[in-house]
Order: sequence, then C-alpha cells, then structure tokens
Amino acid sequence: MKIFTFLRDLPDNVLSHALKEGKNPFLVAATFSFFSNVLYLALPLYTFQIYGRVLASQSQATLWGLTLVTLFVFAVSSAIDDFRARILINYGMVLDQRVSGRLFWGLFEAAVRGEPSARSQALRDLDTFRQTLTGIGAAAFFDVPWIPVFLGVLFIIDPLVGFVTTGGAIVLLILALMQERATRPPMREATDAALKSYAFTEAALRNGEVVRAMGMLPTLGRAWAGHRAVTIERGAVAAEQSNMYTDIIKSVRMGIQVLIIAIGAYLILKGEIHSGMLFANMILASRALQPIEKIVGAWEPLNNMVRAHERLNQLLSRAEPPAAATSLPRPTGKLSVEAVNFAPMGANKLVLGNINFGLEPGEVLGVIGPSGAGKSTLARLLVGIWKPINGAVRLDGADVFTWERADFGRHVGYLPQDTELFAGTIRDNIARFREDVTDEEVVRAAQLAGVHELILRMGKGYDTEVGEGGVILSAGQRQRVGLARAMLGDPAFIVLDEPNASLDSEGEDALMRAIDVMKANKATVVIISHKPGIFRAADKMLVLRDGRVELFGPRDQVMSRLMKPAGEVRAVEGGR
Repeated sequence: MKIFTFLRDLPDNVLSHALKEGKNPFLVAATFSFFSNVLYLALPLYTFQIYGRVLASQSQATLWGLTLVTLFVFAVSSAIDDFRARILINYGMVLDQRVSGRLFWGLFEAAVRGEPSARSQALRDLDTFRQTLTGIGAAAFFDVPWIPVFLGVLFIIDPLVGFVTTGGAIVLLILALMQERATRPPMREATDAALKSYAFTEAALRNGEVVRAMGMLPTLGRAWAGHRAVTIERGAVAAEQSNMYTDIIKSVRMGIQVLIIAIGAYLILKGEIHSGMLFANMILASRALQPIEKIVGAWEPLNNMVRAHERLNQLLSRAEPPAAATSLPRPTGKLSVEAVNFAPMGANKLVLGNINFGLEPGEVLGVIGPSGAGKSTLARLLVGIWKPINGAVRLDGADVFTWERADFGRHVGYLPQDTELFAGTIRDNIARFREDVTDEEVVRAAQLAGVHELILRMGKGYDTEVGEGGVILSAGQRQRVGLARAMLGDPAFIVLDEPNASLDSEGEDALMRAIDVMKANKATVVIISHKPGIFRAADKMLVLRDGRVELFGPRDQVMSRLMKPAGEVRAVEGGR
C-alpha cells in the first residue's frame, strides 16, 4: 500500500535526503509516543481502582488521591504530545528550507525547458506533503506499534476480549485497504483534471485581453468546464466510496465497543473478572483501535501526500543541481559559436543546424532572417538559457550554459522579444532585484538606456510600482525598462531580441543612442531584428534561413547582397 511504502526505495534527490535527515526527529517523536502511550494506561487503572477499591471502601481520600494523580499523569501526557507535535512541526520547517529552494530552481528550469509540469502547483505539493507528513494524520502512525501492546493487556485480562478486539482490528484494517483501493483511481483522475483546469485558468488570465477582445471566453469556458466536470465527477465518485467505507468502519468500530462491553458484562456475571474491569476493557480496546480510526479519517490527506510526493520526485528527478563552478573573471566579450545544433523538447527536427560564427570583443552583430528562421532560439542559446544538442556557445572560451548563472548574469545583458517585468518597483526591476546594486548604478543604467527622463515623469519615479508583469506600463515602456535592466553594470556581452518591436520614434532614438554607448564601452552586442535601420552600428551581419547560416560577414557586404534581389529583401523583412 503506497501510504506505508512511499519512503521505501527513495530516489536520490534533495527531498529524499531531507527525509533521511528526519530520522532523528522521528525517533525522538517515537520516544515521546512511547511515554504518552505508557501514561495512557493510567486511565484504565484509574477506573479499575475506582470500581475495585473506592466504591468498596467508600474512601473519599482514596478517590481524590487517585483523581489528582491521574490528572497529573494526563497533564504530563498532554505536554509530551505537545512536544512531539513541536518536534514534527520544526522538522517540517527544516524540510521546507532544504527542499523549497531546489524545488523553485527546478521549477524554473523546467519552465525554461518548456515542460508542461512547470507550474506553481509544485510548491503547493511541497506544502501538502510537509503539512501531512508532520500533521495529526501522520502522527497516528507513531501509535500503530502500540496496538499489539494494548491487545496484549486485553489478552492478559481475558483471552476472549483480546480475540474480539484483535478480530475487530483486522476487520478495520481490511476495510481501510479496501477504501484505499476503491478511492485511489478516481482521486488520481480528479486531481489530474483539477491541475489541468488550474493551469488552463492561469493561461486564460494571463491572456485576458486577447480572450476578451476576440470573444474567446465562451469557447475557452467550455474547454475549462470539461476539465472541471471531470474533477467534480471523479471527486464525487471518490467521496462516495470514501464516505461509504468510513461509515462502515465507524459502524464496525462501534459494534466492537458494544461487543467488548457485552463480553465484559458476561465475564462479570460468570465471576471470571472483577466488575472494575468492564470500563477498563472498553478504554483499552478503544485505545487499541484508535490509531486505525485516525489513519482512516486522514486517508484522503495521506493519499494526497503520496501523490504530491510522486509529482515532486518527477520534477526533482529532472532538476540537475547546479555544479560547483570556479568564479571566472569578467569576460572581454569574445564570442564563439561552434557547430551548434538545437531542437526544443518534443520537436522532430532541428530548429538550428550547424551554426558556426565568432565575434571579437566590442563587435556588434546584426541577426536577420524570415519568420521561423531560429533567431530567437539563437538568442536563448547565446545567453545560456538552453543547451545545444551538439556544439557549444563560448564566451571568452567558457561554455555559457555551464557558467555559474549569478556570476554569468553580472557580465551579460539580455532583452527578450517579450519583455516581462516582475511585481515591484521600477528600481527593483532595473536592479534585477539584487540587494548589492546601488541607486547610482540603477540611475546610470536608466540613463544609458535613455529611459531616465521617462521614469522621472512617473508618479513616484523609480519607486513606482509596476504591478504584476508590469501591467501599469505600456509595452514600449516595459521594453525600455527592460533595456535598462539589460545594461545594468555595463555588461561585456549583450543580446537584444527585437528591441524596437514596441517602440515609438522617441524610443527608437533612445535605443540607437544606447547601442552606440554599448559599442563605445567595447561591449559585444548581438541585435536581432527585422528592421535593417537598427543595424547602422553593426560591424557584422548574420542571415538565418531555415535554421542555418545563409550569410555571415561584414555588414556592408552582407546588406549589399541582400538588397540585390527584391524578392529576398521582402522575405527577409517579413519579420521573425
């Protein structure tokens, strides 16, 4: 059964290591459970003494003495249970600290690779797993080893009571297994459909303007409703099965309690046990069966925990930890693209094939080509977002994909075609949310990008909140702020993908001045665009067509060859 075996044969990842680190906290929690269960024996002893001694002797002193001692024992037991819960909660915090950072990193890497599993659900899975692993339901497992102890005490009192309780425990366990077997498939289907509906909703909300403008809401709503219907229908089936077995288990447990009382009364009538053992039997039997009932009550959370564990392992299995890398000096900007082949995940043919070219430090390269030629793919390879299938992209001889990312980012600027900003201030976004960046560096980057005056005209200047995704800014303003972000720290290598796609004439003038500044600072710059006018500062040109290099060389030579056949010019200017 998966709930009992999910910790067996753990894969080698950070989550498994964190679980193995929990060995000592769980041992301590188990020790506390030992004392808690031993102290629980005070209750049946108390009832036996009340019926066997106090009522017979009519001694009030004995009554109050036994009562005070028993209350003290229960207070100690309660404190022990509280300590056990605190240990598990603290371990949950440590587990989260160990895993959440790597999970966030793996989630990001999966998103960059375009994997469909890359969504924030993984972080909710970690919360589900952590809370259940250290919560009340999982704590019931600490009491499971004590079932034989309480059953043994019942056998000592009378074998018949022990056999009835043991038989009841076996029946409850069989019913629990049947419940898990009946509810697992529909719950899995309901969860998978729910995740699809959540992802579908997030995508629709991200593209809310397009959805509204083109009247796509009804059709998208029907697609969403399909996933939602599966979630509700399969969830209802699982709930019906779970409720049915829960009700049966409850009835069986109550029936066992009645039988225990009846058998106890029968044995008293026969004179085989003392009358004080009647309630002691009932208490001990109840305690023996309590862990099973708790586990059954927490069955759905425990199943969710197992499924969350499976999804986390799937994500972490593909999240290779970053290798330790020696910090490299600031590059001069010498770029070498060596026999690069690339195809994205799931593609059946190469998007880029046998790409070879090089740039000297301080050179500006213009990249042009028709739509689908692979220009933006090349940009992502140049800055190490994606890894080539074959070949390598090297900056000053070092592979850009294996370069330690934080160190690499300090020397590189990148402006993607679709500029995204993060919720925060304009200053935060230009500073790349780095705490070591000074105000002077932020303002300098904005000035170099020609966006300083535009920022000052905003309500709070650099402290203006841009909202989620930069929603309060226009596309052109986001692109200009993104350019300032790319120019932070005077990077040695800068890649600009369609940097003028959303700019007006003022923005284009500022962009051209910024490119001139980059060139004057001896930065190596790669500009991708379908507007030849932006290449006035370029030293070299690269023409891509069908994922291959068609032309590469000095700008004037390449442009002259492109301008000769009118048909090719139109094709080249057709855009990305």
